Amino acid sequence: MESSVASPRTAVVWQVLRREIAAADHPLTALDVGGGTGGFAVPLARAGHAVTVVDPSPDALAALTRRAAEAGVAERITAVQGDGDGLADLIPPGSVDLVLCHSMLEVVDDPHKVVSALAATLRPGGVASVVVANRAAAVLAKAIGGHLAAASLLVASPDGRGDSRDRLSRRYDVDTATALLSGCGFTVEQIHGVRIITDLVPGSVAESEPEALQAFELALAGTPPYRDIATQLHLLARKS
Repeated sequence: MESSVASPRTAVVWQVLRREIAAADHPLTALDVGGGTGGFAVPLARAGHAVTVVDPSPDALAALTRRAAEAGVAERITAVQGDGDGLADLIPPGSVDLVLCHSMLEVVDDPHKVVSALAATLRPGGVASVVVANRAAAVLAKAIGGHLAAASLLVASPDGRGDSRDRLSRRYDVDTATALLSGCGFTVEQIHGVRIITDLVPGSVAESEPEALQAFELALAGTPPYRDIATQLHLLARKS
């Protein structure tokens, strides 16, 4: 699927997905909501799984189609233009084994509606891979950068949003992300931190020691308090 030396930015997510997929005894039907140009879809298709990518950008889907063709997996990837809010009208209910929803719940109008739609697409026992922006990481990044007023605003905001220029509508922590998924019919089985230090170390470290950086991320990804200050949180949740 992915090489053994994946990017430190995504290694944790791939590790969790590989373990889940390895437990299945058949090729999976996967759905990647907001999957863009296929960073996850194409490797999944290479591994023999059928993947539908739903994304609002026609340019991203065109790039996905080209990428799939170049990888020789065009027949296993379906591109559908749309967004998470309209998922119920795009994907038949109970038709998917694995759904990916990465970096979407921070920007949609109604996260509860989207997560409920994710659950509806899954077969009983199906799994969702969800990645969300972490409020604590955003607060620390602003504070370390000397933007104390902006950091304080993120702390005080009920949704973990900054000022009007903030491109995200909300951010999460372990409790709020878990509550959202649990309230929509999921049981959260695993929570890991994504990019615990990858976004903090100098770029030269990432370039010169990618394997060491990846190993560090993987070693600490499931361990509080390191997990809880990661740039993103990855939740693996099973349809109840």
